[in-house]
Amino acid sequence: MLDLQRLRALHAVSVHGTVVAAAAALGYTPSAVSQQIAKLERETRTVLLERRGRGVRLTEQAEQLAATAQELLAIVERAETELEERRGMPAGRLTVAAFASAARGLMPAVLADLAARHPALDTRLTEIDPHLSVDLVARGAVDLAVAHDWDISPLPAPPGVEQAVIGDDLCDLLVPAGHPFTGRASVRREDLGGQRWICQPPGRVCHDWLVRTLREAGCEPDIVHQAEENPTLIALVAAGLGVALVPRLGRGPLPDGVVEVPLDPLPVRFDCTRCGARGRRAGSTIAETVRTLRSHWPAAASRV
Repeated sequence: MLDLQRLRALHAVSVHGTVVAAAAALGYTPSAVSQQIAKLERETRTVLLERRGRGVRLTEQAEQLAATAQELLAIVERAETELEERRGMPAGRLTVAAFASAARGLMPAVLADLAARHPALDTRLTEIDPHLSVDLVARGAVDLAVAHDWDISPLPAPPGVEQAVIGDDLCDLLVPAGHPFTGRASVRREDLGGQRWICQPPGRVCHDWLVRTLREAGCEPDIVHQAEENPTLIALVAAGLGVALVPRLGRGPLPDGVVEVPLDPLPVRFDCTRCGARGRRAGSTIAETVRTLRSHWPAAASRV
């Protein structure tokens, strides 16, 4: 009989693409994942992984076995969900992916709260960008993703993925001390032409929102510096190198040399959870996690 944990390891490699990424998702070491698959190869008398450069690829037989493993894991998860719903208490493992500022500003309190109230629930967090995390939910690699949408740049939900809004994240224009905008009560989007912008790289939701918004206001943004994380953007603003639009969630206190100026109208980012397909961890565990996210949102969103 095939071992379910070994099938789970093979399925994780199929979903995540590498042994290292699969190990991180499962909470194992890469060596442990490799050992599980080696044992599965001996059980099946089949070569499952082949070397390709520095990485590995699944053989045709492994791809078929991984598809079967996905079906078996779905059956097991449905059974767990039914038992969980009958007990009415969250239990088992719940995997959560969250974007950087939510992982920093919201998730620590949420995870601590869940652990204190539901000791049988093993919640595991991974920091992942929404463009990737939502797809991982759709593929069954994680149970829940904390993602974000912007008003004119929504993030599409794949088929079978449900959405639950947890709160609105206000955004502010950050400028260097002494900038002409610092003395104003607010700045309209039409006034932003000619600014030197500090922003996330192309392909990120925040970058797309900025470009679309300024173009609709008749301005072509001059993006002079790009960085992945908000603390880096803020540090560049503090150095007087440009202005940036930064959401409040997880931002923390502003350093000396950076001034917050409201935009009119104020940009809003909609932070939400993307839950797995119905029947996959869709019982009391997901519902309780969403309730906990919402209960901690007001404090997290106002902590600047």
